[in-house]
Amino acid sequence: MSKRHEIPATHESMVWGYLDSATPPVLEIASGDTVTLHSFPAGGKETLPEDRSLVPANYLTALDTMIQGPGPHFITGPVYVKGAQPGDTLQVDILNVKVSQDWGFVSILPLLGTLPDEFTDYETIHPKVDHERQVCIMPWGTEIALDPFFGIIGTAPPPAWGRCGSPVPRSFGGNMDNKELRPGTTLYLPVFNEGALFFAGDGHGVQGDGEVCITALETGVTGSFRLTVRKDMDITWPFAENATHLMSIGLDEDLDDAAKQAVREMVKHVCARTNLSRNQAYMLCSLAGNLRVTQLVDGNKGIHMLLPKAYL
Repeated sequence: MSKRHEIPATHESMVWGYLDSATPPVLEIASGDTVTLHSFPAGGKETLPEDRSLVPANYLTALDTMIQGPGPHFITGPVYVKGAQPGDTLQVDILNVKVSQDWGFVSILPLLGTLPDEFTDYETIHPKVDHERQVCIMPWGTEIALDPFFGIIGTAPPPAWGRCGSPVPRSFGGNMDNKELRPGTTLYLPVFNEGALFFAGDGHGVQGDGEVCITALETGVTGSFRLTVRKDMDITWPFAENATHLMSIGLDEDLDDAAKQAVREMVKHVCARTNLSRNQAYMLCSLAGNLRVTQLVDGNKGIHMLLPKAYL
């Protein structure tokens, strides 16, 4: 029988700002087991609210004791999944995600975001979280429904790449900042290392497609994932699906090239699941596939395509 595991919300179970295949696993599980893990918000002490009593003690400890890498994100893991080998696929069933803090932050930061030359009056705000009504409350009174997800979900990068900074999403997944990766979605990730070495972090309470100012509602989240090794899938880029849609994911510095990748990947997966030719799958994507801007701010920009399964 599959087992359930939980990784504690402590600095010993996290890394700060990087993904590295050399990081020792914090947990070893069997394929098909479920893991519950916790994530602190990205950032540092400069993004904390003035009232430090609102900040969880374990988060303050992490800020005081951990050594930050090239990025701002706290990432939990890695999780070693028995049986996973390079060339396999890790199936990640996202079972639940919930906000675990009473606040989050939103920032405009130097040289970041979609319009860095136009927004130079740098500012950080701390919307409150109403857990009962599942909304965040902006300082000016607007309420926005929560839709939490992990901004970072990935396997460890290939060993030859060394330590990769957390901001840039790549073929291993990572900082995709894709709000569609919510509960009920299954994400497929390429495996580059023995054990897959699964990471997740960078909690988001809610985010618009684009994440244009550089942040979502950055906050603490808790979530559960079922991790299954797939020997029967051959993928080179992340791909996802839910009950109603297939989702391809394109990542590139150039938004046009990210879009091309998302279309190319969707055509490939449609062909694998149907008897359609490449031409037919390409035409189907043109009629029924919807391209959306995932994010514009993570170095490699993101485009994802959603295609209703009903048309397969």
